[in-house]
Order: sequence, then C-alpha cells, then structure tokens
Amino acid sequence: MKDYDYSQNGAYYITICTQDRHNLFGGVIVGADLVSARVELNEAGKMIERVYAEIISSHDGFESDKYIIMPNHSHCILFINRADTSRADTRSAPTGTATVGDVVEAFKSKTTVEYISGVKSGKYPPFNKKIWQRNYYEHIIRDEKDYNIKWQYIGENPARWVEDDYYI
Repeated sequence: MKDYDYSQNGAYYITICTQDRHNLFGGVIVGADLVSARVELNEAGKMIERVYAEIISSHDGFESDKYIIMPNHSHCILFINRADTSRADTRSAPTGTATVGDVVEAFKSKTTVEYISGVKSGKYPPFNKKIWQRNYYEHIIRDEKDYNIKWQYIGENPARWVEDDYYI
C-alpha cells in the first residue's frame, strides 16, 4: 500500500515464490485423502526452513506463528510487535527499524547465498539464474477473521498442491 509504514506493529501475510516456480525445496506427499497431504522437504527445503527461523529471531520485534515451505514457494504470517508505538509520523520507519521488506530481503539474500554454496558442493539441485522471483506478495492482516483465513490457508496448502499449475 502506498505510504504505508511496513515497520509498524501488525500482522502481515507473505508469499514468496521461486523463480519460474521451479520445485527446489522438496515434494508433497499426497495420500488417498487430500487432508493427509504433507510436505517432505529435501536438504534445500530444510535449509530454507532453518534460515527462515534465524531471520525472524534476528529482527527485533518480529515473530511468526505460522509458515510453510512448499516445493516452489513459501507462505508465512509475520507479526511486528514493538514496544515503542508513539511515533508521530507513521509513514516512514525510524532509522534502524526493520520493515517487512527488510526481513524478506534478508531471507532471500541469505537463502540464495546458502543455496548457491549447496549447489557448488552438489548438495542442492541446480537452478536457472535466480532462486527467488524478484518480488513477493504481501497482505496486511486487518482483523481476527482475516488472520484465521490466512492461518487456515497456510495449514491447508499441502492439500491444495495437486491444484497447483506447477505440481509434478
């Protein structure tokens, strides 16, 4: 949203996709019923999950209670909860205060560096020029109903995998 302060307290739903939606992070095990579908992360997917936790814990005031790493994308709910909310100007972040975009950028950067290292050592599958798409999708969660919808969507994402255009 134009002029929105993405460093302010609140909840944010984020989706980040791999470049060209390539399946780099594992697969989805789909049983007889879709409800039991689950993600099986490969080594690269486990690294993505580890880095996600590291990035969240290293940014002051950021938390995440729900996320999923899928073969070609990830979803998460990020919370910013900082004690000092008394700023008069809510359009720009104070110096040194991380925004949602800063956290996403740090995540993409660190995972890219580690992924490249893993490819060079033969640990991870190769990729075509970029790991991640240039941008990401974000949605400001406005209320409890909105939060519950996003939380449920993340939980049900493996069951939706067979509907994904990039399902293999």
